[in-house]
Order: sequence, then structure tokens, then C-alpha cells
Amino acid sequence: QVQLEESGGGLVQTGGSLRLSCAASGRTFSTYAMGWFRQAPGKEREFVASITRNGGITYYRDSVKGRFTCSRDNAKNTVYLQMNSLKPEDTAVYYCAANTGRASDRFASMWDSWGQGTQVTVSS
Repeated sequence: QVQLEESGGGLVQTGGSLRLSCAASGRTFSTYAMGWFRQAPGKEREFVASITRNGGITYYRDSVKGRFTCSRDNAKNTVYLQMNSLKPEDTAVYYCAANTGRASDRFASMWDSWGQGTQVTVSS
């Protein structure tokens, strides 16, 4: 399995921006679909965004479309989540995930490897 480590979380005001990064270990990064999930206190982990192996197609949950952008750099073994126009409801722990299956899988149980998570807090 690939090892994943997120960074870039923090505290930001409503309307602000953050860029999350997820660095992957190993030489097989480009063979994984990559994704971002989030989990708020008392809630289930939910799909946020994902990207295909070559970066050609991205998927987003409806509430982040037009505000978040998922991208990857296979040469750097890194996937990114650019988050703009942040809202208090975006507050959660954000997790990076890798999938040997489809990037379009939106159920957390379908994803194979996970990072430890990074906290994103949006103040009103």
C-alpha cells in the first residue's frame, strides 16, 4: 500500500483560501486514483473530490464545485486540494486517500489507503 501524508490545514476566515497537499511514498503513485474526504465531528466521512490516475478527470461533491480544485503532480508523488471561498460548513478533518479502483468511487469503504488527516477550521 502507498503511504500518505497530508499538510496545509489550518484556521482561516470565511471567504479565505487554503491549499492542502498530500505526499505519497513509493514508486507507484501514478497507478492510484487519488481523492480527498472530510469528516466533521459527529458526522460520517464524506467524499470531497477525486482525480484520475493521469489527472485528466476530476470529481467533486456538489457543495464544493466551483470553489475547490483537485490536482496532482505524478512527478512529485503529490495530490493537491485548492480550497477557495471557504465556508464554516467546510470545517472538518480532511483526509487524502488512494484507490486502486475508480476515481469516481464516492464511498470511503472503496478506498484503499488513507493519510492521518489535517484539520481545516473556517471561522465565521
